Order: sequence, then C-alpha cells, then structure tokens
Amino acid sequence: MLKTKPVLLLITLSVTCALSASAQTDTLKKDTVKIDTAVLNKYRIDSRKNAIPTRTRPVQIQREQVPVTMLDYKVNYWKKAVTFGLNFSQSAFSNNYSSGGVSAVALGSNFIYHTEYNKAPFSYVSELNLTYGVSKNKGQGKRKTNDRIYFDNKVASQLSKSWYFFGALTFESQFDKGYNYVDQGNGKFEQQYISNFMSPGYTTESVGFEYKPTGWFDLRLGTGTARQTFVLDHKIHIKKQDNYGVDTLKTVKNDLAFQVVALLDKDIAKNVHLNTRYALFIPYGQSPKFITHRVDMVITAKVNRLISATVNGTFLYDRHTSDEAQGYEGLGLGMLYRFP
Repeated sequence: MLKTKPVLLLITLSVTCALSASAQTDTLKKDTVKIDTAVLNKYRIDSRKNAIPTRTRPVQIQREQVPVTMLDYKVNYWKKAVTFGLNFSQSAFSNNYSSGGVSAVALGSNFIYHTEYNKAPFSYVSELNLTYGVSKNKGQGKRKTNDRIYFDNKVASQLSKSWYFFGALTFESQFDKGYNYVDQGNGKFEQQYISNFMSPGYTTESVGFEYKPTGWFDLRLGTGTARQTFVLDHKIHIKKQDNYGVDTLKTVKNDLAFQVVALLDKDIAKNVHLNTRYALFIPYGQSPKFITHRVDMVITAKVNRLISATVNGTFLYDRHTSDEAQGYEGLGLGMLYRFP
C-alpha cells in the first residue's frame, strides 16, 4: 500500500503538466498573426534621386573696387601747449633760535605758451615765456629772484629733409625794476637802481638757415641778424654807466651780427624733462670781447599729476651788462600744470 501511493502521485503530476503545456500552446496560436513582408514592400517610398546634374567649379579670388564716400574729416595743422608753474617756499625762526636764521617767504611763477603750425614745406613756431619770482627776508624788504619776458616767433620753409630757410623775430625784457644791493659793512645794504621794463629791452630780427634733424633739437644759423637794444629810462646810467651799450643821449642802439641759436627740448628720463636754449651773438665791426653767450636751462621732474620739482639756471656773458660772467640758479617744489 505504501509503495503504490507515490507511483500514483507521480503519474498525476505528469498528466497535469502535459495538459497545462497544451493549453498555453493553443493560446499562442490564437494571439499570433502571420505578416507577409512581400506585401509591405509595395508600400515602401524611396527617396527621389536628383534629376539635375551639378558641377563643382574651382574657387576664384579677384580684386574688386568698392565705392566709398569721402569721410568728412579735417586735418588740424596746429599744435598748442600751455604750461603753468607756481613754486612757494617759507621759513620762520623765533628771535632766540640757537642756530640763527632769518624768516623768509619766496614765490616763483612760470608761464609758457607754445604753438606750432606744420604743413610741408611751411612751418611756424611761436613761444611766449614769462618768469617772475620774488622773496622777502625779515628786515631786508622785497627782492626779485627772477624776472624775464621772452617772446620768440619763427617762420621756416623746408629746403631738404633736415634743412630749412627761416626768418625769426624775438623780443626780450623784464617786468619790474631791478636793483643791485651793495653791502655797506654795518648790516645795511645800498639799493642801486639798474634796470626796468624796456631798460634794457631787446628785439632781434634774424634770417638764415635752420638744421632740424629731429623734433627735439633745433639749430639756427642767423647769417643776417639785426638787434636793437632799448634803454628808455634815463636814470639807469646813474648806477649803470655803460648804459647797456646805448648812448646816454639816445634810447636805442642798432647792431648787425651773426647769430647761432641751439634749442633742445626732450624727456631725458621718466617724468624728467629738459629744456635748454643757447644763444651766441657776434656783432660785426666790434671787438671779440663783445661777443655774447647766454644759456637758459629748465629741468622739470614730475612727482605726480600736479606736483613737480623745477631747477632753473642761466649763464650769461655780456660785457655791456657786466665785465664778468653772470649766473643764476633756482630750485623749487610746487605745482605744475600742462595742457594738453
């Protein structure tokens, strides 16, 4: 009995599995649809081929004239520059200051107006330079430290790359009265009146050749130069017996001469500018001792946009003003404005 039951169980399981498999196969046959691919091909749409033949051509590059209307621009042949400087210094001491000293105030100013016109072969340059300085020491009163009016005009026509034919007109004088202070030996000074506006004053007309290889160097050779020396104040000759070479009964003296003027205006370092002018005047028909030399130099070092340090210097040898060479030097720290 025990052995017969397992055999019957196995037979029952086998029959159940076979019936289940037969039922699944019948179900698949009912859900599956056969498709004929040959029938689908007649519904296929192929892309149409390009019926127009195309040809590729090599790329050709050629120049074409494009019409352009003229720009409404105007060329400005003028160049202008203005420089203004103001220097101030002050010192004060108490009456019992152990090291000694004198309270003083000093003020110096400088104004330069420079303009140029360049349109080859013609050029024009004009420069106005005004300088004035004054100081006041305690117990001594006001004294000038610098005083000059200089106005130069030059017209030139280009002959070659570096040579020009030029004509120039220059005026030079001073603003205020000038005095010579003579020590009397007792702490007092004698004030001698020796100069004033147009006493002396100079006008110079010069014609010649100019050599200008660069924009910062200029050499003039004035083969035909005339200069007029003016002394309009007849009191000058009392303390200035030579009267600047002018006859005391007259107010003007004419000289014909050969003149050389060299100009150098250049940045010699970063924020450091040098302006130098040398003038040589050789009068015709006079002794060589009356040859005049003058050097004017200005060095400007900019600290920032407005503050700068300025060194001014002048060397002059002129027998009509002094028997010996003359010199001036000034150092100032102040404001400097340049436009543009």
